[in-house]
Amino acid sequence: MRLLHVVPSYYPAVRYGGPIRSVHGLCRALARRGHDVHVYTTNVDGAGVSAVPTDRPVDLDGVLVHYFPVTAPRRLYRSPAMARALRAAVGGFDAVHLHSVFLWPTWAAARAARRARVPYLVSPRGMLVADLIAAKNRWVKTAWIRLIERRTLAEAAAIHVTAELEARELRALGLPLAPLRCIANGLDLPDVPDVPGVRADGGGALDAEPYALFLGRVSWKKGLDRLIEAWKLVPDLRLVIAGPDEGGHRRALEGLIAAYGLSARVQFIGAVEDADKWALYRDAMFFVLPSYSENFGNAVAEAMVMGCPVVVTPETGIAAEVARVGAGIVTSNEPTSLARVLRQLIAEPARRADYAANGAAAARKLFAWDGIALSMEGLLRDAVSDAGARPVASSAR
Repeated sequence: MRLLHVVPSYYPAVRYGGPIRSVHGLCRALARRGHDVHVYTTNVDGAGVSAVPTDRPVDLDGVLVHYFPVTAPRRLYRSPAMARALRAAVGGFDAVHLHSVFLWPTWAAARAARRARVPYLVSPRGMLVADLIAAKNRWVKTAWIRLIERRTLAEAAAIHVTAELEARELRALGLPLAPLRCIANGLDLPDVPDVPGVRADGGGALDAEPYALFLGRVSWKKGLDRLIEAWKLVPDLRLVIAGPDEGGHRRALEGLIAAYGLSARVQFIGAVEDADKWALYRDAMFFVLPSYSENFGNAVAEAMVMGCPVVVTPETGIAAEVARVGAGIVTSNEPTSLARVLRQLIAEPARRADYAANGAAAARKLFAWDGIALSMEGLLRDAVSDAGARPVASSAR
């Protein structure tokens, strides 16, 4: 099949977190299966732009990535150049896969696909959750749903969710929806026999002292405020927080850490590269993700595959799998309850070892990209067939 994925941001703009890695992992796996895979995206990278060409596609792991410049309003990733490309080219694809909501590229690509009678899928990537909508720009997002997203979701061939939790939250919005199909995010399985020591901000290396780990964007939705409050009740263990700051949230958390007298036991080390990331998981006593909302939880799957026990909240999409395979503990992020669970885990090394073994074995079966790509390929073929589209294009590149 000839497939087009549309996503507002892409490599090398990894500051935007897990969705970039997930979308590229899927595209790369589909390309490995012989499909002709293209990505339309923008060159936005924070306040600046990525050092990528906008006049020709870039081949990343067999995926042809087309970068487009944006114009005002920049925060919506509006790109007239992308609009022109969509009008000219979308009819040549068998299916279109949209990865976001509330942003201009999704609306523009859905509109172009409908006009060209090309079926499209939508992956909301955890953005369509009532609590998240209410917490930030509620009225703007509500209006956008009513005026734009409602039709995009209703007229899709299918809506892709990564966990049943995301499906329940989406249904709770009461919108007219295309059929929901659940396919987990995949995971690049690492081969990390020996990794050099991880370096903290300012170049200082982490020492051998035991630690618990949080790894991800330092964002309000990750629940780090509750974790730090709980850490007052978790004696004699260091907490390492790895990941890029989002919206200056780290400064607020540092104030909280100082107020609780935890500066000696809570350490920020900033964003880490892949080799360091895997080493952090490997060497941690356990990984904790106390999110208020998480449609899947890529970092949880990564910790599992590295044999790191995990502690997650029920609001994390992957929580059901964590409980089912025995990879860790699902618990409230209420500070007192969270602290009690963490103290118990610290005190029981045999229990941690069981969680580690269970998680590593399960993750390699559940989240390998080849299996995920096969499932997504079936969903895409069904979308093409159900839409009565023209015969599927050759898979030859």
